[in-house]
Amino acid sequence: MKNIFKEYAANENHPNWKNISQRQKFLSTNPDDIRSVFERDYTRIIHCNAYKRLKHKTQVFFSPESDHICTRSEHVSYVESISYTIANHLGLNTELTKAISVAHDIGHSPFGHAGEKILSTISQRDLGTTFWHEKNGLEFVDYIELLENKEKFKNNLNLTYAVRDGIISHCGEIDENCLRPRKEFIDLSTYVRPNQYSPYTWEGCVVKISDKISYIGRDIEDAITLGIIDEHLDELYSLLHYDLPNKKINNTIIINYLVCDLAKNSSPDKGLCFSDEAFDLLNKIKEFNYKNIYFSDRLQASIKYFDLVINEIYDTLKSCYAKENTISILKKYLPKISNKLSDSFLSFLSNYYNLDNRDELKLINDVIFDFNNEKDFYKCIIYYISGMTDKFAIEIYNDIIGF
Repeated sequence: MKNIFKEYAANENHPNWKNISQRQKFLSTNPDDIRSVFERDYTRIIHCNAYKRLKHKTQVFFSPESDHICTRSEHVSYVESISYTIANHLGLNTELTKAISVAHDIGHSPFGHAGEKILSTISQRDLGTTFWHEKNGLEFVDYIELLENKEKFKNNLNLTYAVRDGIISHCGEIDENCLRPRKEFIDLSTYVRPNQYSPYTWEGCVVKISDKISYIGRDIEDAITLGIIDEHLDELYSLLHYDLPNKKINNTIIINYLVCDLAKNSSPDKGLCFSDEAFDLLNKIKEFNYKNIYFSDRLQASIKYFDLVINEIYDTLKSCYAKENTISILKKYLPKISNKLSDSFLSFLSNYYNLDNRDELKLINDVIFDFNNEKDFYKCIIYYISGMTDKFAIEIYNDIIGF
């Protein structure tokens, strides 16, 4: 039923609007600004560098020759489109779903989920904590990403609680049919694992489901294009109840079926729900994808290379730590190893510190790493690497090992 969720939309009439629209700091408003609070978030996100770099980050398939294979940026656009369609039909706030969608993968590392696992291994070893892109995404928009104001002073994105919550709560693994928002208004820094809590808003729940819908079919379409699952097509035809092998399988067909089914079966009482048949199909497609795509030999072969690239960059920077002398080491010795790495890393650090005076904060008040703390420096390196594109990480690696 159309607009069935309208009274629960995240707007000024919502009983939790004060929490939903809350920002970490005051954000001044231009009297001529015609944007809503979530439209402001949306534009702040799409103008930040981390969002721009998504176009050169792996979604599933690394460095494909075809221009038509999905990248992380395209995936984000699909989630935005799907979540808009669902939210618009249900009567929810489409401005909020758009903002969460474009930001939801902003914390992804180079080389997709393989890169995420590699950074998590490093983080567990050196920091005792796991690295996961949802948490990294929240920390990026809260602390790392900066935008210049009219006075050319850089500030953090300072997004609303609802968008920040949508980022860290978006983990697309849905183990049970029917998704509902949580009631608790929590400190988002208390998250310790992916999928720990449901999103705080219905709009966040829509994005969470749209994330799953967007990639489950597109990964199949890309795998067919690349010839990765040719020998498994009969299994796929059977799974989708296709009678003829030459019938078209594409993302549009799968998305349309799942979106329409969700719209038909959802209600505020039940939650965002698929029919039993659609939910069963979703899980079977997911199982097919893991077995035949994500764990295929074609994809596994590149992981060793990704591990080599990321660890070489990390270890090179880690070796420069010297407590109060770290900046001097970075300036003096790092260029001898790699000018490209030296220039890039020092430029990254200059956003947060005056490098002529290590103790003076240059741009932001809440810096989350302190050079006097060894683990903070390692965390800083992980932030830096996680922001890289695939291409740039490889360029840095080649510069390190070159002569």
